[in-house]
Amino acid sequence: MKSLGVERIISIRRRGKPQGGYPSLDLVIPDQVIDRTKGRVSTFFGRGLVAILALAEPFCPHLSQILYQAAKKLGTTVHRGGTCVVMEGPAFSTKAESYLYRSWGASIVGMTALPEAKLAREAEICYAALAFVTDFDCWHESAESVSGGHGSGQSDTERRDRQEHPEAAIATATGERSCQCGTALKDAIITSREQIPANLKRELAPLIRKYIQ
Repeated sequence: MKSLGVERIISIRRRGKPQGGYPSLDLVIPDQVIDRTKGRVSTFFGRGLVAILALAEPFCPHLSQILYQAAKKLGTTVHRGGTCVVMEGPAFSTKAESYLYRSWGASIVGMTALPEAKLAREAEICYAALAFVTDFDCWHESAESVSGGHGSGQSDTERRDRQEHPEAAIATATGERSCQCGTALKDAIITSREQIPANLKRELAPLIRKYIQ
């Protein structure tokens, strides 16, 4: 995507809710994330090139705001902000884990957004998430625990929203970016330029070309 000139990524996913406040199919646009993954490659770097990026704001604030405004314009109930717990999968949460996420005040829980948010930042691509709330994970005593069947179908409302919201956001996400995602690597490369292996310079050229001459 970086080689093709992509500057913005919108992720659309279903999510469980560790809290009880969101009705089914409400939209959440998270602004924070807790990483509970353990087996995923989460960086393009290493192997002779050290780059340490800021990730205090893991989702692009500007693109997230565009998504929020698009949802409001379409009349959808949408919640701006919140913390997403990203679990490893492929199994769903245990009850103990679900109660833990609830105690942390997490807004939604799912299996995606990481490492995607980290990799997008390293590639200087804006990344934002649009989450459809669908279930109680497994903490709720009077609701059925989430299973694979919960993700097997979509309602007409969800199917329409999955198409209309990104289209509305894309229509306004044009022109120069006003966020800092596009210069995230500017001061992040730690390794001396002359010490970076030549093969790694070639491999990572789409990401680092403008900083490594």
